Amino acid sequence: MNSKQLFIIGASMLASAVGGSAFGQEKQDQYIQIAEIEIDPLQIDAYKAAVKEHIETAVRVEPGVLVLYAVSDKNDPSRVRVFEIYRDIDAYRLHLESEHFKRYKATTEIMVKSLKLIRTDAIALGAKAK
Repeated sequence: MNSKQLFIIGASMLASAVGGSAFGQEKQDQYIQIAEIEIDPLQIDAYKAAVKEHIETAVRVEPGVLVLYAVSDKNDPSRVRVFEIYRDIDAYRLHLESEHFKRYKATTEIMVKSLKLIRTDAIALGAKAK
């Protein structure tokens, strides 16, 4: 099993552990993607702080942001994956225009060596109510 498969399985398990009713039934209009990010190894701690602040803000203030999980490869912390679920494409577009997202992008621009966005479709997402 490769790291992508492990990430997807892990993200699904994490979603089921902390999610809530947002996952009860997958909706076809949800916008779901995985961001694969390579971070400059010398800036991992600064990146972690920036992504943590960004995610906490986005989830708190944007109703259309349903899930944002950032994880790093245990054997290579410079390889980060972000699992993202938005209510729909409009919520994703609003997220990209938010001040906190723009601040995150400006702050992390010099830290990110590569970024690949992978659009996905939900197969099964499960969660327990908190």
